[in-house]
Amino acid sequence: MTHEGGSEGAQRPRVHVLALGGTIAMTGELGPGVTPRLTAEDLLAATPGLDAVADVQAEQLRQLPSAALTRADLLATARRIIEVLDAGADAVVVTQGTDTIEETAFALDLVLPGPQPVVVTGAMRPANVAGADGPASLLAAVQVAASPAARGAGVLVVFDEQIHAASRVRKGRASSPGAFTSPDTGPLGWVVEGEVHVLAVPSRRRTVPDVDAALLERIRVGVLPVQLDDDGLLLDAVVGLDRDGRGFDALVVEAFGGGNVPPSLVGDLASLATRIPVVLTTRTGAGMVHTATYGYPGGGVDLVRAGLIPGGWLDARKARLLLTLLLAAGVGRDELAEWFV
Repeated sequence: MTHEGGSEGAQRPRVHVLALGGTIAMTGELGPGVTPRLTAEDLLAATPGLDAVADVQAEQLRQLPSAALTRADLLATARRIIEVLDAGADAVVVTQGTDTIEETAFALDLVLPGPQPVVVTGAMRPANVAGADGPASLLAAVQVAASPAARGAGVLVVFDEQIHAASRVRKGRASSPGAFTSPDTGPLGWVVEGEVHVLAVPSRRRTVPDVDAALLERIRVGVLPVQLDDDGLLLDAVVGLDRDGRGFDALVVEAFGGGNVPPSLVGDLASLATRIPVVLTTRTGAGMVHTATYGYPGGGVDLVRAGLIPGGWLDARKARLLLTLLLAAGVGRDELAEWFV
């Protein structure tokens, strides 16, 4: 389905919408529960104002809640984005569920090399409730995708008229149209009265080299959350799996504060780091791990000395994705640390 916009003979940006499902496509009875039912064409038809922005084409790629998306789905989405851009589209908008949008958008940002705008959006409210935000999200996303200001800015996430970098955005509330934030930087810009205002762009982007699809399916990267008075039982399980040859290919530690753990965990983490990459992140959701401040047993200095890789500004979810893609691309262990800066 194509919506033609603009005056006769005018050259309009060509924006391709890829729909993956999610709340933006959900409807049904609220008691039994809503499910993804609306097609990509349905989403366009429900969004007034698109014709004034761009020539928009819709395509249904998946029809899933975002909790059901897999790495294979992400790779298929990235490949389809490249295909439609190579075929002449000026930009791509991806609609999907919000539960994993911070992860999928970041993954796309890591594997898509081109400068063409790619914008990810969705909805916090199903289509059949009062105040459904899907049409407003889709319109704002198309406005951003069609704007020259978005070119070269990397993959963007647009919600509640805010423009976020995929590398920084996170879902900060379980509900509310304003659920998405970028704690370390704030939004890159805003959509105001239909005009796109990009006030800042990410200073540095890196694209992961060619990812082996078959290897991507096999890579296992675990996340270890650290708790007060942690008894180490989860870490014992990770170490045991590793010793049995059935474990993870890498591990992300979601540590306290600036990257600290109980002293009792240090020995096993140090031992594990001799066998697989172990990345250190903070559970706070903002800020970076400290590598030159806390020198006590279990402090960041101690853990880095023990062989853990500082995760920099990335939270555990993004660090896990980056590690997975790097390992699937065959990036050597000695090179991994260079990506976490």
